[in-house]
Amino acid sequence: MKTDKTSRRRLLAGMAGVLGASTFASKTAAAVLTPSASEGPFYPLPSMRTPDIDNDLVKITGLVQGAGGEVFTLRGTITNRDGHPRVGHRIEIWQCDLDGNYQHPNDPRSANFDPAFQGFGHDITDQNGAYVFRTIKPEVYPGRTPHIHVKIFDGASELLTTQIYVKGDPGNPHDSLFKRMSKAHADAVSMVFVKGETGPEATINIII
Repeated sequence: MKTDKTSRRRLLAGMAGVLGASTFASKTAAAVLTPSASEGPFYPLPSMRTPDIDNDLVKITGLVQGAGGEVFTLRGTITNRDGHPRVGHRIEIWQCDLDGNYQHPNDPRSANFDPAFQGFGHDITDQNGAYVFRTIKPEVYPGRTPHIHVKIFDGASELLTTQIYVKGDPGNPHDSLFKRMSKAHADAVSMVFVKGETGPEATINIII
């Protein structure tokens, strides 16, 4: 009987060790810092920042027409490694339109940019570090896999520049920036689309 009790205690201890290791692993994975990435050549110039640079990139004030492309909601939080929210931080995103054109004079294709797509927007994180955007699913820009550019500021201080991607896109393994990342970093900046209350949405939690 004593042997049975001893064996049971050892089994429970082993199970606890496995569960503890699993919990630790999940916490470690959750604490992976969001990787930085190139700003790229088309970061919006100050002169390009019209009054309508809010967090809804698919509806421009005064226009009836909506942006071309598949609209989705991008949401998430910005926190530090310990999970504390980054409150009142400015997050900016910019991306090409449905046809792979950037709204920037350095892009030779910019003359064809979708006039109903904002192309650039920002949000300010709330008390939980949360942000949200309405935009279009990223499209292929020549030579790149679909991606969205991201910048985060604390006041005037730039904290992070990164890019986010579509998980499982066939262009990812061939993209010069994506393929440099570790699997953990790639997973941290890869969007998975799910059905939300208002349509498709994806969550990217950013850790700085």
